[in-house]
Amino acid sequence: MKTALKTIALAAVIGLAGITGAAAAELKVGVAAEPYPPFTAPDASGKWEGWEVDFMNAVCAEAKLECVLTPVAWDGIIPALTSGKIDMIISSMSITAERQKTIDFSDKYYNTPTGVIGPKGVAFEATPESLAGKTIGVQVATIHQAYANHYFGATSTLKEYQTQDEANNDLAAGRLDAVQADSIALSDFLKTDQGKDCCDLKGLVKDDPAILGAGVGVGLRKGETELKDKLNAAIKAIRANGTYDTITKKYFDFDVYGD
Repeated sequence: MKTALKTIALAAVIGLAGITGAAAAELKVGVAAEPYPPFTAPDASGKWEGWEVDFMNAVCAEAKLECVLTPVAWDGIIPALTSGKIDMIISSMSITAERQKTIDFSDKYYNTPTGVIGPKGVAFEATPESLAGKTIGVQVATIHQAYANHYFGATSTLKEYQTQDEANNDLAAGRLDAVQADSIALSDFLKTDQGKDCCDLKGLVKDDPAILGAGVGVGLRKGETELKDKLNAAIKAIRANGTYDTITKKYFDFDVYGD
């Protein structure tokens, strides 16, 4: 009888351990809490959608990871990762040397140029000389803020925003002369009724990989080599099997992977 009870107790412990292990396998994927179309944005019901959401689902499925999208304020997303509140970042975060001092990254999964938009009918280019004396909007804690500080800060006024939407809205309202951001995000804004009425693309900034990075990667805690290897293998696999292209064609008519 005692043997039978011990067997039952052992089975219960094993079963509980299995449940705990299954729960531990669930990974929280941090995305910026504010809309960033066409990459991530909540629909009318609050469900998140976009190219990066589809990418996340495909990569997690390929890597056999249980992933849960977890919105986090952009300026606190790296601390959320390092403190363990989230397990990875899939939120258009560029791979830069400065960020690599704190976190690690997967291989890149997309890479697009940086652009500048401004009011229709006002001619200028995306250069320090042409933007001199203008007020430029940038999102805080981004590579675009760092780039604008470095290249435009000496001769232009920079205004920082918590979200890209806020910068775009101020440009449309005439409170800014220009906005710098990822060219795809700006293109998506220019397709909206608000964007079409107010603004157009003035050009792409001169590339500086030291500031703008080497593409966008999945942000990871330092030392998580096993998770990084799984993600890199999954990114490579969905690129090879056509899943990446299928997702991309839903949103773009060009390859966002870059060189």
